[in-house]
Amino acid sequence: MSFTIYPAIDMRDGKCVRLEQGDFDKETVYGDSPFHVAQDFYNKGASWIHMVDLDGAKEGSKKNAEDVIRVANELGCRVQIGGGIRSAEDVSYYLDQGVDRVIIGSLAVKDMESTKELLRRYKERIVIGLDAKNGYVATEGWLETSEKRAADLGKELAEAGASTFIYTDIAKDGMLSGPNTKEIAELAEETGVEVIASGGIQGLEDIKELKRHPNISGTIIGKALYTGRFTLTDALKEEV
Repeated sequence: MSFTIYPAIDMRDGKCVRLEQGDFDKETVYGDSPFHVAQDFYNKGASWIHMVDLDGAKEGSKKNAEDVIRVANELGCRVQIGGGIRSAEDVSYYLDQGVDRVIIGSLAVKDMESTKELLRRYKERIVIGLDAKNGYVATEGWLETSEKRAADLGKELAEAGASTFIYTDIAKDGMLSGPNTKEIAELAEETGVEVIASGGIQGLEDIKELKRHPNISGTIIGKALYTGRFTLTDALKEEV
């Protein structure tokens, strides 16, 4: 199994931003154009770009779709998008316009039957985002916490055909404090499904540690790149 680096672009009000622990009041703007940030990542060798519509996640609708579609169609990299995807129509909207994978989170918690149907229809083009606070899945742009354990939901979805999870420990996100490798590895082991780690990457050693665990297939990196902890070029060397 190969290991993939996913540079992250979080979008809010048409800008490239980062939040701390998903807090909309703790925002730092890193660029006025998500497309130009994506173009820079692609020029440096990224094969995938991870995009999140923060406005959409909060409001439950597609707010920054134009930037996502432009990146998917004008650059040579692959794109996965999450945030504000609450229906089958939202999923097909992106997949029909060239986006490679769609990430669903809140929908997977609130409408299991629709999620299972999407997995049957689109298979590996559906990624399940398991965003957790203290082990329990958070929804609605992380503004609500469900009563569902991430591992339990993961097992149910793996049985329904999910092939990839993105696991985010919200307490780690944007904090540069290291990923919750233990929980990520346990999820991968319990479900038998590939897991992409998200949240907390602070150095190249974190990437090396994640690579040691079976079924952890990649990591999403945001703030560490934007603050210069290491370069994307150096991170991409860890893919091999």
